[in-house]
Amino acid sequence: MTALDLPKRKQIRLPEFDYSTPGAYFVTICTQNRRCILSDIAVGEGLAPPAVLLTPIGKCVEEQIRALPQRYPMVTIDSYVIMPNHLHMIVRISGEAGGASPSPTLYDVVRVLKSLTTRLSRGHLEDLPLWQRGYYEHVIRGEKDYLEIWEYNDTNPARWAEDRYYGE
Repeated sequence: MTALDLPKRKQIRLPEFDYSTPGAYFVTICTQNRRCILSDIAVGEGLAPPAVLLTPIGKCVEEQIRALPQRYPMVTIDSYVIMPNHLHMIVRISGEAGGASPSPTLYDVVRVLKSLTTRLSRGHLEDLPLWQRGYYEHVIRGEKDYLEIWEYNDTNPARWAEDRYYGE
């Protein structure tokens, strides 16, 4: 198979957009083959909301999400949810950290997260990679958009059975 025979991947990034620009971004990252290895969703009793029960791999992912602001002082993770086979995050890039180094791009942040979690969870995986190639991102445009995405993250476990990524 030559490079000409390979399927063309759809370009998901905005052309000419600088992904190190200060702003907020909604990111979705899926596990390889959408394997349900990050968490389980436990149905709540009565009016209690569903609970996200992290697996050892999910706990590793959460640790690395929480460590991103220490790695990149100009990055904050405003909201995240770790679902069984994917995660959603609101990543905020605030600009340069005291002028010492340039802001990371969104790609840098996601690449480091995927790389570290893959390496740290090797003992819990078969030979498959932890993550799918690439990720989905959305540039958050305004407070209304931000609040809708925050609520989506917050209520995602309650909608797991209807989720497009749902898997038994």
